[in-house]
Amino acid sequence: MHILIFCSIPFVLIIASHIFRLGKELFTAPSLLSIPGPFLARFTRLWYFTRVLNGNFEKENLDLHAKYGPVVRLSPGHYSINNKADVKTVYGAGSRFTKAKWYDAFKEPSPDNWSVFSDRDNKRHGETRRKFSSLYSMSSLLHYEGFVDASADIFMERLNEFSQREQTIDFHHWLQCYSFDVIGQITFGQRFGFLDKGEDIMGAISTVRQILTFSCLAGIYVEWYPLLYKLLNSLPGSGPGGLLFIINFVVDKVRQLNEKRTQGTEKASDATIPKTQDFMERMAIARDENPGKITDYHLEMMGNSNVVAGSDTTAITLSAIMYYLLRTPYAHSRLRREIDEFTSRDRCSQRITFKESQEMPYLQAVIKEALRMHNATGLPLWREVPAGGAEINGHVIPQGSVVGINTWVAHYDEEFFPDAKSFIPERWIEGATDAEQLRKMNEMYMPFGLGGRTCLGRHISTLEISKLIPQLIRDFDFELENQNWTTENLWFVKPMDFRVKISLRKKE
Repeated sequence: MHILIFCSIPFVLIIASHIFRLGKELFTAPSLLSIPGPFLARFTRLWYFTRVLNGNFEKENLDLHAKYGPVVRLSPGHYSINNKADVKTVYGAGSRFTKAKWYDAFKEPSPDNWSVFSDRDNKRHGETRRKFSSLYSMSSLLHYEGFVDASADIFMERLNEFSQREQTIDFHHWLQCYSFDVIGQITFGQRFGFLDKGEDIMGAISTVRQILTFSCLAGIYVEWYPLLYKLLNSLPGSGPGGLLFIINFVVDKVRQLNEKRTQGTEKASDATIPKTQDFMERMAIARDENPGKITDYHLEMMGNSNVVAGSDTTAITLSAIMYYLLRTPYAHSRLRREIDEFTSRDRCSQRITFKESQEMPYLQAVIKEALRMHNATGLPLWREVPAGGAEINGHVIPQGSVVGINTWVAHYDEEFFPDAKSFIPERWIEGATDAEQLRKMNEMYMPFGLGGRTCLGRHISTLEISKLIPQLIRDFDFELENQNWTTENLWFVKPMDFRVKISLRKKE
């Protein structure tokens, strides 16, 4: 009997907290009661938790807005939005909305630990971006083009081998192997080795998946996150264990770099940056020039971000581009004709350069449309309402509440993207001749986030994508095994069965 009473206490406390939350809303912000949404979402975060766990929330989020309108309650105090004016209020220049506590679950649970992605302090985040933005700029990243080519060469060797065997492969897996090896070379000056045999080196692919799964779910109940992290961080195969593995891996890389520079193989005072210098070496130079402003922790933090986010998001986008091209034959044919024309005019090298890729208008339209159709992230970009509250679509939202737009909701809005469910690269070319339509589309186009929190590594991804896609289309034929793939959305919307048969292109 005593055990039964003891076990029921947490349940009673949870119910009581939900009743308290509803009562508080009723008396302090009665206008919130008019915000529609699923019935259970009014009382508990459990509804949203189970829908995220289901792995298809990007689609459910679209259906919820179609059913309930521009503001939808997803849990007590959490509201999904899709109105353009509200998006500008929340994410625009000078916004006082900070990242929500959900992002705390993507770092070690300590006030002393933070990252450029998870940092909720807008001022500190801005200072961090200013320290390293030059290293992530496109002009700076062009120094890394040789690193991208080195991994691309090995990837092409693997595809040639698959084509000779007429082999069907998990294309997303191999694109992730490519992305991991490129980010290894760019960040540390050395490939991880994924492309050698297609093996998950050190379990890095599974580790990143564990981190994302745990963090995106634990963040929904973020007040429990420190306890969950403490309980699970010593367990291999857990999200905290995976995060700790990546952290320790990068810490060791920084240690090796410091030893190398201390031993005199690198001159710490040498500000000259040769083209072959990797990201961490460039950061070490910046640290040695500004020892009071840049520390080893900054190197470790940026290295972690590159590994965890840089591999998965790029692989997802590469997969999406190829998937939609293979499902849209006319677009595939048009892109191939453009590449062939550029090749015949000696405007395409064997290793297509980034500059050459930027001169291909249809290629750029294809990339942009695929990013619209299948954004790598699939949950709302949660922001906390600042002191004084905010008006969202006519509703007065009190401070401390959380609002956010899902990029999928923005990108499938028919007001801005007519026939939004169709893959139409031409919309971006036609938009170039219609300034008003192009402006409308760009206002709701957010594949790398919005405002001051736009993804810092977006140019790394753009470099990899722009160089690889035209080489794949020029040199190989691909046949889809499944016309409609399955995806899993646990923050990143990852393809689960993107299988293709590869053959060398038949010359016409």
